[in-house]
Amino acid sequence: MLTSIRLITADVARLTGFYELVTGLTARRPTPLFAELVTPGATLAIGALATVPFLDRAVSGTAIVEFRVADVDAEFTRLRPSIPEFVLEPTTMPWGNRSMLFRDPDGTLVNVYTPPAPGPVE
Repeated sequence: MLTSIRLITADVARLTGFYELVTGLTARRPTPLFAELVTPGATLAIGALATVPFLDRAVSGTAIVEFRVADVDAEFTRLRPSIPEFVLEPTTMPWGNRSMLFRDPDGTLVNVYTPPAPGPVE
């Protein structure tokens, strides 16, 4: 069972603040080098570069952080003043999800989506 995803960053406070805005949650911050946002399904952890000195800092952008919400259009309206650029404004995908995409301050893609209502997909 997946319990956590950890993003590594040069600025824990900035990235934590961004994900607090996106999720509406308050992060636990046991140290300036680490924070976590706990959800019922999994934890989004944010760690400083110093916590993983063996990490190849040249590699980034290989993940998409995804959040399921009840109404992606309402979240778009709420987040629009705070997100400088959207990669994809709310769009219904061929598989039925309604999604929007933007990047966090470190450039990682964030997908906020609403699954289709139960029933046949047209």
